[in-house]
Amino acid sequence: MTGRPRLAFLALIAAAVVAVAAACTTGGPVSSVTAPAGPGPAARPAGARDVGVQLFQWTWDAIATECTDHLGPAGYGWVLTSPPQEHVLGSQWWTAYQPVSYRIESRLGSRTQFAAMVAACHAAGVGVVADAVINHMTGKDSPGTGWAGSAYSHYDYPGIWSDAAGDFHHCGVGPADDISSYRDAYQVQNCELSNLADLATGTKHVQDGIVAYLTDLRSLGVDGFRIDAAKHIPAQDLAAIVGRLPAGTRIVSEVIRGSGEPVTPEQYTGIGDVLEFAWGKDVTGMVRGGSLRLAAGLGTGSTYLPSDKAWIFVENHDTERGRATLGYADGADYVLANVLMLATGYGRPIVYSGYGFSDRDAGPVQDAAGKVVDAACPADVGPRVRYTDGEWVCQHRWAAIEGMVGWRDAVGDDPVGDPWQHGDAFALSRGTRGLVVLNGGNVEVAAQVPTTLSDGSYCDVAAGPAVEGRCTGDAVTVRAGLGDVHVAPHTALALHVGARVGD
Repeated sequence: MTGRPRLAFLALIAAAVVAVAAACTTGGPVSSVTAPAGPGPAARPAGARDVGVQLFQWTWDAIATECTDHLGPAGYGWVLTSPPQEHVLGSQWWTAYQPVSYRIESRLGSRTQFAAMVAACHAAGVGVVADAVINHMTGKDSPGTGWAGSAYSHYDYPGIWSDAAGDFHHCGVGPADDISSYRDAYQVQNCELSNLADLATGTKHVQDGIVAYLTDLRSLGVDGFRIDAAKHIPAQDLAAIVGRLPAGTRIVSEVIRGSGEPVTPEQYTGIGDVLEFAWGKDVTGMVRGGSLRLAAGLGTGSTYLPSDKAWIFVENHDTERGRATLGYADGADYVLANVLMLATGYGRPIVYSGYGFSDRDAGPVQDAAGKVVDAACPADVGPRVRYTDGEWVCQHRWAAIEGMVGWRDAVGDDPVGDPWQHGDAFALSRGTRGLVVLNGGNVEVAAQVPTTLSDGSYCDVAAGPAVEGRCTGDAVTVRAGLGDVHVAPHTALALHVGARVGD
């Protein structure tokens, strides 16, 4: 949701880069990483690159640098940006979700910087998905001026929308026109969400304006859109808008499932993909409850979207503020949930990366003019670090998470094997390309774990990705279908065909 207190895209990069992304770093002896022997395709990494990362409130310049220096080499397939349009003034994070105009000018950067960011990401093998706020405009009752100087009032945006032209919904429910019941589809899609001026998306004029905005972003190279607050746009309206975009535009709609509610995620699958909020909530309970093995079955129930339509996440910018799911402050549990997301076969995973906060309204650090300061990841990141307010948490660089991105790239869509369990430890294989072991207990697990990997010595990529193509993590021996593993409490171990240690 938004407002106030509210793709594989490109070809594989060279095999040497895949090897870099797949290897690992810890403090052990250095060994080179080599491709495993064997003529079959299963002896090589799949090169899936289907993992996305939401760099929440990162500037365009910072994203461009991150694509080049980290996201591309690590194997991320695409990046989700914050909304790029002009917005209301203010320091809070949610100001970005209150559009004033569709000029690509915001506190995250200019149109020129945005275009340069997209080009840089593409050059690094990373696609770009933009957060598109098209359900509403501002929630301000008093007139004001936006970031780029555009004047506006609640229901009048000169040169774009006006109440007199019939560009806004007024549902007539209650004195404020706000949604009062989510069990009434009419209210959900015609009333206002927290006073945000609700666009009449069924009219031709409004559809024309939204299509023009999204087409403009496509002209700058954007590959697709996260449709913010899609639940509040009738599916037929959104289909009419999306149907006019260039062929190949990637669409993922934000539709939060609610018990007994008439507007459901399934109503939007004909338009594109849909965010599956239930996954993050359910995996939170499983990790906290010590039932990691149950995560292998997530997505198989009737209350989940089909896997090929679902985008899943442990947290996003809304859930971390509402504590509906695990967040960076949950440390080891948060890492285990991300490992599960990247290891299992359901949906398309999105890693989240934000900043520290104690005030749920707080925006990122800004300069005296209100411009967001370029993100700079601390030298030390991970679950044991205590982050101060405004400090970039950089979850996408945490060793286990970044290592698992490379792991998922290597295993691709290989099928999930039968789970293995030993006390509080849980393991699964992905075809003949990968093995992951998670320990949710309080004691180290030392075991011989069944695996479909061929015999050899493998790098534990959950210890982190490579440094200049060399693995410094502990090696794990696989012999006769068994992996000799040692997994510390509340950590994971992961092996794949792209990270075998040379003899």
